[in-house]
Order: sequence, then structure tokens, then C-alpha cells
Amino acid sequence: MPRSPEPPRSLHPWAARGSRTMGQDQTKQQIEKGLQLYQSNQTEKALHVWTKVLEKSADLVGRFRVLGCLVTAHSEMGRYKEMLKFAVVQIDTARELEDADFLLESYLNLARSNEKLCEFHKTISYCKTCLGLPGTRAGAQLGGQVSLSMGNAFLGLSLFQKALESFEKALRYAHNNDDAMLECRVCCSLGSFYAQVKESMKIALQHGDRPLQALCLLCFADIHRSRGDLETAFPRYDSAMSIMTEIGNRLGQVQVLLGVAKCWIARKALDKALEAIEKAQDLAEEVGNKLSQLKLHCLSEGVYRSKGLQRELRAHVVRFHECVEETELYCGLCGESIGERNSRLQALPCSHIFHLRCLHNNGTRSCPNCRRSSMKPGFV
Repeated sequence: MPRSPEPPRSLHPWAARGSRTMGQDQTKQQIEKGLQLYQSNQTEKALHVWTKVLEKSADLVGRFRVLGCLVTAHSEMGRYKEMLKFAVVQIDTARELEDADFLLESYLNLARSNEKLCEFHKTISYCKTCLGLPGTRAGAQLGGQVSLSMGNAFLGLSLFQKALESFEKALRYAHNNDDAMLECRVCCSLGSFYAQVKESMKIALQHGDRPLQALCLLCFADIHRSRGDLETAFPRYDSAMSIMTEIGNRLGQVQVLLGVAKCWIARKALDKALEAIEKAQDLAEEVGNKLSQLKLHCLSEGVYRSKGLQRELRAHVVRFHECVEETELYCGLCGESIGERNSRLQALPCSHIFHLRCLHNNGTRSCPNCRRSSMKPGFV
């Protein structure tokens, strides 16, 4: 798997460590002065104040904060190349501070900068870096923004299903944290998503492309479900299922049934949800798609837990872990399932995957599973 791109180092003269004359208290005052100017629409004056802080302040935390102000200001002005330059310097400052919260925030700004410049693969990579950082205090606050940025990048690459999954995560963050601004931004992105899928649907109808029609209908249904509009979602799922069945796309049928099950769960109709899950499980087993089986076992666990049926719940927990073992979705050193927590992973040339920390602690230069050389690892 490809290595995540390393952020470029800053070449700006004001990024170099030299003689500093501004202390912590004066730095705070100047940052506040810049904010007041910015809020009163005196943008250029605010930028001048903040730039002077960068040149003169010896306070690393203050410099980090003023860099965040500059990133935000240049983003709102549409100066995305300048935004990226300040984001790169902020990464360097975060590394000097050796603080995970600052590092998370700076990587998010780097991801956003690349998103604005349509560098979507880099955006996704930096977002994954954010999600892979060890537990941080800022994680709960910024996790939704990371998911939103990743969703926008997937949308830019026309990877509609992945985009929608990311938007749904961002929306959950917004609801759980009562973040109205994040919810508004996600809804704007969903509007763009809907427009792109609608355009794809027009093309599919013009060319008689039935598989694309089915995919678009599935996307429409998922969008309506994520927005709580179940009355509109159900007929879209029915139409998608009809075409998926007609063309023989069994994996597509699994995805439709998965969405239908989530709708029934949202309506508290757990028996109907289980009926859809069982049909999807049969199809997933026929196809041999382990990832779909994992998702369905997770969904089943939640349903049986809600119904208080412990025997069935335990059976699905056991089956879930069997699927994890069959797909080798666990670290070959510590045995922990991959994905249970945000941890950085390392893929070796032989394709075996481990937690990065486990490989470091193990100290071996060959794969612990097959003993092949691992001199050129890639990062997940």
C-alpha cells in the first residue's frame, strides 16, 4: 500500500527560528487585535498584524494559533495556495510542540488546503493520518470535520459510496456534539453530492446504462435515509433492488438490503430489519463477500442487543470474529482486530498488515508472519 505523503517543509523566511522579541502576553494581545480587525472586515490589516506575530513571537503556542488564523482567513478569501503554505508551517510548529492535539489540527488544515486545491488523493491521505493519530482531546471536536473533508475528496473523485459514508459520519459527529455549523456544511456537501448523482442518473437514462441507474438510485436512497427522509428512501431502494435483481448484481442487492435494514432500525421495526439482514446475509455468503458479512453481523449485534436476545447476540459476535480471522483483519503481533481503535498501520511488501507500534516494539527487519524482508514498508 502506498506511503502517506510527507508534508513539505516550509521555506518561508518568517518560519525560520531566529531572534524573537515578542513574548507570550504580547503575542496573545496581537492575535486578539488581529481577530477584532478581521471580524470588522479589515482583513488586510488583520493579516498584517498576524504576519508580524510570526516574525517576532517566540511563543510556539501563540505562533501555532496565529497560523491557524492565517489558514482560516486565506481559505475564506479563496487564496488556497497561501492557505497551503501556512498549513505546512503549522505542521512544523506542531512537531516542535510535540502535542497530539496540535498535530491533529494542523494535519486537518493540511487536508483542507489540499481539498481546496483539488489534490483529492493527498486530502484523503492526510485525513487518514488524522484518524490514525492516538486518542486526543480534540478528536471528538475535529473528527466530524475530518470526515467532511474526506467525504468532499471522495466526491471529487466520484467515489459516491465512500463519500456518502464519510458524510454520514460527519453528520453523526454534528448531531452528537450539537454542532449546527458542521451540520450545515455537511448538508451543503450532500447537496453537491445529490447534484452529481442526479447528473449521473441523467447520463445513465440517456444511454440506457442499467447498472449505473441502479447505483444512482441506491445513492439517492442512502442520501434520503441519512437525512431521515425514510418515506422517500424506501421507494428508491425498491427501484434499485428491481434493477439489481434484473441484471444479476448480487453484491448490489446486499447493499440495498443493508440500507433497507437501517431504515427499519430507524423506525424501531426490528423484526423487519432482521428479515432484510437475513436476506442480505444469504446473498453475501453466496458471493463470498466478507466485508458485507462483517457489516451485517455488526448490524445484527445491535438489533439483538436492543431486543435483549443474548444467545443470538453471542452467536453474531462469534461469527463476526470468525470473519475477522478469515479476512486477516487483525494484527499478527498483538492479535487485536484492526479498526477497533484509531491506530496507524503498516503494510509490508508481502501484504501482511500490523500495527506500526507493534512492529517498532518487535524490532524485527522481516515479516513476523512469513519472515520475508520488510525493508520497504508502506503506510496505511
